[in-house]
Amino acid sequence: MTLAVIPGHQASLSQADFERARRIIKERAGINLQPSKQSMVQGRLARVLREHNLYGYGELLDAVERPNSPLWQSFVNALTTNLTAFFREAYHFPMLAEFLKAQKGPIRIWCAAASTGEEPWSIAITALDTLGPSAQVKIFASDIDTEVLRTAQAAVYPVASDKGLDEATRRRWFLKGSGNNAGLMRVRPELVRLVEFAQVNLVHDALRFAQPFDVVFCRNVMIYFDAPTQRTVLERIHHAMKPGGLLFAGHSENFSTHSDLFGLRGKTVYERLPDRGMGQSS
Repeated sequence: MTLAVIPGHQASLSQADFERARRIIKERAGINLQPSKQSMVQGRLARVLREHNLYGYGELLDAVERPNSPLWQSFVNALTTNLTAFFREAYHFPMLAEFLKAQKGPIRIWCAAASTGEEPWSIAITALDTLGPSAQVKIFASDIDTEVLRTAQAAVYPVASDKGLDEATRRRWFLKGSGNNAGLMRVRPELVRLVEFAQVNLVHDALRFAQPFDVVFCRNVMIYFDAPTQRTVLERIHHAMKPGGLLFAGHSENFSTHSDLFGLRGKTVYERLPDRGMGQSS
């Protein structure tokens, strides 16, 4: 009797295919997967196999490496990590508010790892709570993962996910669903108008912005890059910012070795320093 082979049910990810996956994601997205992550990669890519009716990891990687592969985005989405919450690392937001109050004219903010949207909405809430409903603020929110961006743009969340929100904030800035939408909440239009979403690969995409940013949130991203890639990305962010602007980093990230680019101004908050004749990536 011949047993049918079910798509997506290859027994395990071989060491050779794991190393190949590590190389591809490093080359294309800058993500430095640790050798200890083989079982995680196997589990995440198994979902891609099933979704696309593929029989094995080698077949998937062959497809991903083809020029303009339609599977590339599924591969990236599977291997990126998206941990976020409303007002995560809450100590950053009072400092953002103080900085916003000191600015004159329109303010531009880049949320460079928007994930499912809780971070850019938290930034938008801070901006309007600080500057009022007529605030001249524009937030550009990006991520490499298209799946999480779809969630962010939909701006609808389970009420159970609002743990970073106090009751007054939730009532003021979210619409509570009823009927078929019971248990859900939607971001209010006043916030939605402030935020523009787009996919951006921080390592390889051309970062050509019409105007530089006053503030950049790039939190808990650099931990997935090796040291040379971190430097490349920090140079690109520096180039996209105004001198004196603030860069908010993650709680475990330290940019003290890049003191020619950014100076420490608070707990994982850095000031964009003036150019010092260094070359810039674009």
